[in-house]
Parts: sequence; C-alpha cells; structure tokens
Amino acid sequence: MDERSIDVAAPAGVVWDLVSDVTRTGEWSPESTGGRWLGGATGPAPGARFVGFNRRGIMRWVTRCRVEECVRPTAFAFRVAESRMRWGWRVEPTGPSSSRVTQWRERYAQPNALVGALARSGLLGRDRERTMVEDMGAALAAVKARAERDPAR
Repeated sequence: MDERSIDVAAPAGVVWDLVSDVTRTGEWSPESTGGRWLGGATGPAPGARFVGFNRRGIMRWVTRCRVEECVRPTAFAFRVAESRMRWGWRVEPTGPSSSRVTQWRERYAQPNALVGALARSGLLGRDRERTMVEDMGAALAAVKARAERDPAR
C-alpha cells in the first residue's frame, strides 16, 4: 500500500466532505479533472458508482468506480474497475478544528489488459507508479489549502 499524510487546520468533517465529493476532485488532483455520480447517486454512499475523468499531458480517459467504504468523517474509499486499484482517504480528528488526512492506494498485480498496456507504453509518463505516489502529496497539499482557506465548506 502507498500512502501520504498531512496535517490540516480544519475539522475532520470539513476535510471528509471535500475528499468524498468526487465532482470536485479536479480542484486538488494533479490527474483527475472531476467525476460524476451514476445510477441516481447524488453523493458518497456505500456502493455508489461514479465515473472519474482524468488527464495526463495529452492523454484523457474515464474510469468507472464504486464506493467501497464511506464513513463520515473518517473514511472514504473506492475501487477503480479498469486498474483494479483501491483508492481512499482517512481523516483523523486531531483536535476540534484540526485533522490529519491520509490518501492511500492499494495496487493489484493484474490490471485489465488495456490499462497494463497503457502503463507500459510510457504515454502516462516514464515511471507511472512513482508519479501516482508523488501526485498524492500534491493532492494533499491542495486539499489542505482548500480546507484551511474556507473551513466552513
């Protein structure tokens, strides 16, 4: 499992509301440009499905995802159908108006054939695995800035 953490001067509920809103991921992710809930879902819930929109350089793609863990204000996780990866957030209250947020991912040995070929092609960067881990740090810094800028949202 890969993970990165950061301390945030905002309540856990505020941070969880941000990271569990897949429609807003483009505000902090270096790769995701956002998402859209599917099948009548309007927000995070166990089993809810969504599509994620992504870009890296000139490449653009869509992922199909399903929420697997959804416990406000501490945990949000989903699985990506194409890569078979599981991504998630843990939010730990560290005080009444502070928290520690962790983004993590679990890799699986065998993504589907198309995803595996794309990763090996270099079209998404020379070292795809390292890039995804580095992007977690950038995403956390952006979530921190957003949550601390306006903790009421």
